Amino acid sequence: MTQPIAQRFPTPALDKLPEDIRTRIMGVQEKSGFVPNVFLSLAYRPDEFRAFFAYHDALMDKDSGLTKAEREMIVVATSAANQCHYCVIAHGAILRIRAKNPTIADQIAVNYRKADITPKQRAMLDFAMKVSRSAETIGEQDFAEISGHGFSDDDIWDIAAISAFFALSNRMANVTNMKPNDEFYMMGRLPK
Repeated sequence: MTQPIAQRFPTPALDKLPEDIRTRIMGVQEKSGFVPNVFLSLAYRPDEFRAFFAYHDALMDKDSGLTKAEREMIVVATSAANQCHYCVIAHGAILRIRAKNPTIADQIAVNYRKADITPKQRAMLDFAMKVSRSAETIGEQDFAEISGHGFSDDDIWDIAAISAFFALSNRMANVTNMKPNDEFYMMGRLPK
């Protein structure tokens, strides 16, 4: 009989974590009212936790040609393709809040090509999906197509980097059997 993954990679006790990681986790809890399981799962390896969230923040929190909602669209679409339960649910909640749209995350997770998004956003997700699923096939035609929708080289880099970063995140969430917090399921679905 195989051992459940959660027991293989135990969640460290908060009081045993390095101070900087504990402070970050407590800050997230204070802001959101709960601790997303990704923080607890990745705290298993403190140096990797720091590197992961530094790159996450660099990609997801900066000002650029992509809105914060569009960044979350990329995460939801590619995470659905990668069958990452945690990221679809958690980032779907963030997308609903950032887009102020209670149905957009479900539409994108199921089939972004039929979602209520702009042609430019569809082109963004087409490129993101290609990065996520078959980056080795990307060529000049792909760059011409996405540039034709008004994306700058920096925007294209961001789309690719978010897709690639969340491919790593999706795989670690699946390996660790990371479960979405119950709080995520209803976030952004009903007006406050």
